[in-house]
Amino acid sequence: MRKMMNWVLAATLICSASVMTSCKEKQAQQAQEENTAEVQVADSVKKVVSEELIRTSKSWDGVDLPDYFQGKPELVAVKYVFPAGQKLGWHHHPVMNYGILVQGELTIIGQDGKTKVVHEGEPVVEMVGTIHHGENRGDKDVILYMFYLSKEGEQLAVQHPEIPLE
Repeated sequence: MRKMMNWVLAATLICSASVMTSCKEKQAQQAQEENTAEVQVADSVKKVVSEELIRTSKSWDGVDLPDYFQGKPELVAVKYVFPAGQKLGWHHHPVMNYGILVQGELTIIGQDGKTKVVHEGEPVVEMVGTIHHGENRGDKDVILYMFYLSKEGEQLAVQHPEIPLE
């Protein structure tokens, strides 16, 4: 009887070991599949991409930007939407500003006749202190995001209604 119990105990231990080994192999296989799935998910995740669009110390017409001002700074971001065919009046900016045209095509005309066409996706650095105006000569709205480096309370643009648009 004692020998029989030893055989039963030995058989139970062997079966248990076999089941445990089988379970561990199954767990290892599942872990490997999960790791593979995680790697596939990680590979499919898009990475952040940065692209410097412009770095300059000149406006679009080639003129040096002014030195920084004294006083409390104020940063302003503005979204402009210019309908097709719309002309902006003559104006000048007393503060530095730049932006990105995200839709359409904008033509900027300086009072001296210099012209700049800004296309979709392009950056633009505006003139400071120089009178100019803009026109949407295209067939779809222009959407333009502009960023102003101003000082507190400063006007972003000064209009010149005394100068007629042609």
